[in-house]
Amino acid sequence: MSTEELSVPIVCDECETETRVPLDDLADALERHNAEKHGGESVAEVNPAIKDRLADLVAEDLGLFDEDAAERP
Repeated sequence: MSTEELSVPIVCDECETETRVPLDDLADALERHNAEKHGGESVAEVNPAIKDRLADLVAEDLGLFDEDAAERP
């Protein structure tokens, strides 16, 4: 495993910016940017492609893509 800290890309279409922040600082960085630049409105976000891929990995890990999972209550 690498000793480098995992970073996550965040984008703000309104500011036309993209940056990477350490995973541990992600929530605070998004909240701070949106509070300071956009009056608290959730404009900046994790890069949508990354967000979609993470959601797929979590769903796969939880077995939500399994055919049997669709049949369970």
